[in-house]
Amino acid sequence: MYAKDVIMKIIQDLGVDGGVGHVYEYGGPAIEALDMEGRLAVCNMSIEGGARAGYINPDETTYEYLEGREYVPEGEAFEERKAYWESIRSEPDAEYDDVVTIDADGIDPLVTWGINPGQVIEISEPVPHPDDFEARTDREAAESALEHMEINPGESMLGYDVDVAFLGTCTNGRVSDFAEAAKVLDGETVADDVRALAVPGSETVRKECEARGIDETFINAGFQWRRAGCSMCLAMNDDALEGDEVCASSSNRNFVGRQARKTPTVLMNP
Repeated sequence: MYAKDVIMKIIQDLGVDGGVGHVYEYGGPAIEALDMEGRLAVCNMSIEGGARAGYINPDETTYEYLEGREYVPEGEAFEERKAYWESIRSEPDAEYDDVVTIDADGIDPLVTWGINPGQVIEISEPVPHPDDFEARTDREAAESALEHMEINPGESMLGYDVDVAFLGTCTNGRVSDFAEAAKVLDGETVADDVRALAVPGSETVRKECEARGIDETFINAGFQWRRAGCSMCLAMNDDALEGDEVCASSSNRNFVGRQARKTPTVLMNP
């Protein structure tokens, strides 16, 4: 289970409008176990769940990530900042508009089957039927999704053919994302009929990946290794799907027209 699976599970359960008018604060063992880059991925997709922002209380994982980084105070000044950050942690008796508990134990990797980030299933689950949803709007959204994705209820996303693989974006374009994907790619080759793009989320990420040789693993596997940018996330510049191509994407949005006019997008972890 990765951070992307955690936030996709949250959006699946609460919906794309679950956070409207609120800020999400994330906590609990699953969140605390994430490294800082995983936490960034979770908070990044709060907006896809309707929230104005996402927040995780600072802890030692936060401070270890920050210490020694560019623009971060050093020595005594850093300790002073830590004291301030500790002062804005949520108190144990803090009152919330609502508290939702989600069991993250045993979550399989999740993927989208539809046309919004809330239309999610575990990879082992079948695509749902519109009648599975109680609300009329959800049933109508499911019908539109099935038509756009050209899939049928009960089918598995495991057999869903893709033409493009895209790894990157502000959601999953960090060093740890590329390092984890490189473990899978090492010694493997992208299928001849698949176009694969790796686009770091920043130039800092790109340089660190290249310093660690991660880029070579992607290149050797058949990926295009790019400069940092938004790229295929929103069909930036020439990085767009073509014709009826289907994209497996680590980005955060799968709306119709996001990566090209009418092409399907399947969101997933890196």
